[in-house]
Amino acid sequence: MRILIVEDQPEMASLVAERLTRSGYVADNVGTLEDAVEALKQYDYPVILLDRRLPDGDGVSILQMVRSTKPSTRVLVVTALRSIDQRIGGLDAGADDYLTKPFDADELIARIRAVLRRSNAALVPPVSLGELSFDLNQREAFVRGKPFVISKRELLLLEALMRRAGRTVRHSTLISDIYGFNDAVQVDALKMSISRLRQHLKDCRAGVEIHTLRGVGYLIERSRA
Repeated sequence: MRILIVEDQPEMASLVAERLTRSGYVADNVGTLEDAVEALKQYDYPVILLDRRLPDGDGVSILQMVRSTKPSTRVLVVTALRSIDQRIGGLDAGADDYLTKPFDADELIARIRAVLRRSNAALVPPVSLGELSFDLNQREAFVRGKPFVISKRELLLLEALMRRAGRTVRHSTLISDIYGFNDAVQVDALKMSISRLRQHLKDCRAGVEIHTLRGVGYLIERSRA
């Protein structure tokens, strides 16, 4: 799952992005409202972490646009502006939650989970292939009903493939799904992640295979043997 951080302080943005990554999210960071609008044109972010004091204006000024063009996106304002009037103003402008700095990183993750639970999106049924099933709502994988424990990056990769099970997924799509746009990523790194994921699936006899379409991408499907 991709989260957009709109924060102009590099150190703060880096700390938040690192914590999100450890929790299994993909984090993109921009430092201005203009760049936030451009990022929102490229991706449908389930969650935006929005600062207020930005170089080109108050972060809440884009909330009306977000609500009209991305109604399913949850917005969590994360700011040093902490007075009651400022918090009320942010929530009335359309924010789903309001967290003041300094904050505890674990609380931030908990609030992200909370706003996602309040999403209006309907629950999606699990995707099943062979002995493998993937819960797209909880972002958890199971083999024969038991948790399939792999790294956060591999779980993101498996999610991207399972969402498109039976279809070819291009290299560029996978890289977009599992890495932030601030990351410098090569196709070779993707190949290594695919190799590790294949081995994990083989070791637990998941009954699925990841096929390589050379120069194009990958496809996951039920094992034929």
